[in-house]
Amino acid sequence: MAIAHHTVDLFADTLQLSFADAGAGRSFLLLHGGAGPASMYGLAESLSTKARTITPTHPGFNGAPRPERFDRIDDLVLAYLLLIERLDLKDVVLVGNSVGGWIAAEMALRLSPRLAGAVLINSVGIDAGKPELSIVDPTAVAPAERAALAFHDPQKFAVSPSTPEAAAAMLDNHRALRIYAGEPFMHEPTLRARLAKMPIPTLVIWGESDRIVSPDYGRVLASSIPQSRYAPVAAAGHFPQIEQLADVERLISAFAERCAGCG
Repeated sequence: MAIAHHTVDLFADTLQLSFADAGAGRSFLLLHGGAGPASMYGLAESLSTKARTITPTHPGFNGAPRPERFDRIDDLVLAYLLLIERLDLKDVVLVGNSVGGWIAAEMALRLSPRLAGAVLINSVGIDAGKPELSIVDPTAVAPAERAALAFHDPQKFAVSPSTPEAAAAMLDNHRALRIYAGEPFMHEPTLRARLAKMPIPTLVIWGESDRIVSPDYGRVLASSIPQSRYAPVAAAGHFPQIEQLADVERLISAFAERCAGCG
């Protein structure tokens, strides 16, 4: 499936947003986490065989420009809601991994009639209420340790930067993640309570081997959302869409069929 790369100017041309666009039909907006947009490309390609996938690059990641004032999760939320309007997308299923799941949840709470469902994959964003469920800062640990925390099978799936340029890009991504994650780290204290008013069906997918954001955190997240279902994925860590792509694609496709026309 051919992937087209586009840029669009938003907010009176003060923000240039880049996104990948593939496939046709039902629209999925894929929102990446700290690993960058490449962590969603495999899923985007898989879904695009029977749907349309839009995969933005968060400003500040992969060298994409980020205006200095653009530094909160809410800024990303507003940008992606505007992107959906600009592209005239309807019946959209949001799919977010890690911090992308936080963005997706906040987007859904803005009550856009263009949204039909949300898929939160090993998502951050809430205070789970227990110290043992706190979120590990992946930017604060050595690469080998980070891989062991993030993947069920790090030897097979973890990718180390192969050039100085790639290493510099990874550091830039980590800096951008820290800017958006803010303090308190990786969550917004009021989000868990606000999720009681989630207006669209939600699927919470979780890699059972995640040691950055534990499965118990995921269960708390799912229990906070009235119309949600928790779907554990075996032999996967923080990125089940990478380690168990086929299983995740099947879960998302089945969910999207059930919530077709819900938006």
